[in-house]
Amino acid sequence: MSLISEDADPSEQRAAARSAANAQPNRVTFNRLELHRILNLYGRMVADGEWRDYAIDFLKDRAVFSVYRRASEVPIYRIEKDPRLARKQGMYSVISATGLILRRGHELERVLLVIDRKLALV
Repeated sequence: MSLISEDADPSEQRAAARSAANAQPNRVTFNRLELHRILNLYGRMVADGEWRDYAIDFLKDRAVFSVYRRASEVPIYRIEKDPRLARKQGMYSVISATGLILRRGHELERVLLVIDRKLALV
């Protein structure tokens, strides 16, 4: 026996499916511009032979882009976006492998300067 009646409006079915999808907890993500900037930096570092792998984690409270020298190691850098800190120190931060926060700020571009050597020399 089907739970959906034949007389049901298809738009109501879509609305029910949409509300069920929205019931999942919200996750913090990088937007398209942020990912573009991070992946441009990642591409340059891979071309220089310094970085080899990356991972992206979208958690409830923050988004993390981890950079690896080799796939089997711990990340050498973590680029984090934590919206809870947006009004305080800034929601973007670069964290080293030892857990030291190298730079934190409100603008991703300025925070990435700590590991982007070509732009930092200008």
